[in-house]
Amino acid sequence: MAESYHFDTLQIHAGAEPDPATGARQVPIYQTTAFVFKDAAHAARLFNLEEVGYIYSRLTNPTVAALAARVAALEGGAGAIGCSSGHAAQIMALFPLMGPGRNIVVSTRLYGGTITQFGQSIRRFGWSARFVDFDDLAAIEAAIDDDTRALFCESIANPGGYISDLDALAKVADKAGVPLIVDNTSASPYLCRPIDHGATLVVHSATKYLTGNGTVTGGIVVDSGRFDWSASGKFPSLSEPEPAYHGLKFHAALGPMAFTFHSIAVGLRDLGMTMNPQGAHYTLMGIETLSLRMARHVENARKVAEWLEKDPRVDFVTYAGLPSSPYHDRVARICPRGAGALFTFAVKGGYDACVRLVDNLKLFSHVANLGDTRSLVIHSASTTHRQLSEAQQVAAGAAPNLVRVSIGIEDARDIIADLDQALAAAQA
Repeated sequence: MAESYHFDTLQIHAGAEPDPATGARQVPIYQTTAFVFKDAAHAARLFNLEEVGYIYSRLTNPTVAALAARVAALEGGAGAIGCSSGHAAQIMALFPLMGPGRNIVVSTRLYGGTITQFGQSIRRFGWSARFVDFDDLAAIEAAIDDDTRALFCESIANPGGYISDLDALAKVADKAGVPLIVDNTSASPYLCRPIDHGATLVVHSATKYLTGNGTVTGGIVVDSGRFDWSASGKFPSLSEPEPAYHGLKFHAALGPMAFTFHSIAVGLRDLGMTMNPQGAHYTLMGIETLSLRMARHVENARKVAEWLEKDPRVDFVTYAGLPSSPYHDRVARICPRGAGALFTFAVKGGYDACVRLVDNLKLFSHVANLGDTRSLVIHSASTTHRQLSEAQQVAAGAAPNLVRVSIGIEDARDIIADLDQALAAAQA
């Protein structure tokens, strides 16, 4: 769909036309494993990537393809792929870029599961990650070497709500000749479009704000289509004959769609991190109200953060939408529609007080998730970031005295009242 349409129109219409067979207005759930070829020549064209179509749902499926097209339109990308989870999307983003001995330079301010995935699990592929404070551009440049294949950060970092300076990071990545990969889960494309700030790839956990109601596990990778994969020789899977796909040179043959088609034809084919069509359908329906939900999330988060900052039982609040935040000046430039709805606050009394607060909340749901319509809470140091050392927890913005909240779209007065009574119990 044309980029001339505005966001609120694209979130409803992009990637979807009335079903040609039935006229169905909503995208159908194509719950099928395989698709019938018209004839042998048609099958050959599909397998040669000479014609776009459907072969097998591990690769592509019409429901998942509609979702991918919609998110690509909202992010301003050339193409996208649907994956089984946000973590799957991260591996899928790296897969065409990496090889044994290669590394990525990543922010210290990341979701705890991502820190473990990059710090531990990817070593089994022979890859490695170098963790750097992404506010220190000189440190990032010093960490990059000839084996570096990408920079990785979150637009709004989980759990602290810190906003990354994507424009500055993109300049560092461009100078090094590597892509900037941005996890845009906490912001959603409504609050931030990383490609507009120079990002090459954008990843999402569709589980969070895109779906918005806690019913789906899924992921998306969006490609800007702007990176020259053939410029440096660093990305042979895209620039050189691909032995896993009968010697096709993806970038030469497919140009801006090289990464997307490689991820389908090789990545999904061999890794099998496929999104299911029912999950894609739920996410499509969720995205139809994304702008409405995000505006309410941001409005409520601002009210709650302002109230918490004034409360004597709270040491500090990390919400970037507050004038006191060191990241406040980035909001208008990086997230012009608001600083999101995810942040932490420090409870006086430390670790034990945080646990008592979580145990006494009634409206909030205590879950390992974010981006739901409901307000959610978790004590990161004892859960999502438990596997990290205390020093790593502090660096990630998940210190033992912090509670993470994902502010929902309920009435803000009820959210504040629940926090008020729980704080009283925490201090008793």
